[in-house]
Formats: sequence, C-alpha cells, structure tokens
Amino acid sequence: MEVNSINKGIVIDHIRAGCGMKVLDHLGVDQAKDTVALIMNATSAKHGRKDIIKIENLTDVDIAALGLFDHSATVNVIEDGKIKQKIHLSLPETVRDVIKCKNPRCVTSVEPSIQHIFHLVDAGREEYRCEYCDEIVKREDAIVNN
Repeated sequence: MEVNSINKGIVIDHIRAGCGMKVLDHLGVDQAKDTVALIMNATSAKHGRKDIIKIENLTDVDIAALGLFDHSATVNVIEDGKIKQKIHLSLPETVRDVIKCKNPRCVTSVEPSIQHIFHLVDAGREEYRCEYCDEIVKREDAIVNN
C-alpha cells in the first residue's frame, strides 16, 4: 500500500490501533475538500499495531482533545513537505465539548447551549469530573460512549 507524503498539514501518528475513526469523527473532516488518509492497523515496532491519520492543509486542531483519545499519539505539523513541529500528546487537564455528561440531573442535560466541561481529577485512573455536577467519568468510557 502506498500513501503519498503531504506538503502541508498534519500527521497524527502512533494512534492506538482501532482508535483512528474516533479521532477522525472528533476532527469533523468528513466535509473536507482536501485529502484525508486513515491507515488502520499498520505495523509498528514500538506498539505492535497502530493507526495513522494524514490530513492535507489542516494545521489548526485541538491538541488537548486529541490527547483525550490517545495520549500516547504524536502530532506532526508538516510544512513544505517537512516536519515543522512534533507534538507529544498527554492527558488534557480540561476538555470542552468532547465528553458529554450522562447525569440526567446535570444542567447540561436540560440546557443544550451550555458547554460540557470536564477536568482531570486522577491521571493514574484517567478520571474526569463534570464542572457542573461533579459526575466522574473514566476516559475510556467517555471516548467509547460519545
């Protein structure tokens, strides 16, 4: 299989195998006019298997939210066919409108215009707390159920 290099854009590499579609859904590139490539289950010496996403002409992405999907991934910003910047992701301290609160008593359940805001409360257990109702959500459950 051959996937051409890009001149300008981003390459999200070392995504956990099977998580690439979730990342693409979050980025909302389904309406993109530029080239988007998703490589799934590629061989990786470091991880065994991985997903890779290449998006031509896109350089402005919410890096914090990407860290929620897979904090071991890297984002390479490409300009003039070369890596201009390599960003190693981490668990974000705060995420907005990525995790949806499932608590029916939460104000976000009755006020659709209110932003869903979650804060990291335990990095070891990867748990986030809703800013409004204090509901605790595990990272894995949040990205699987959204």
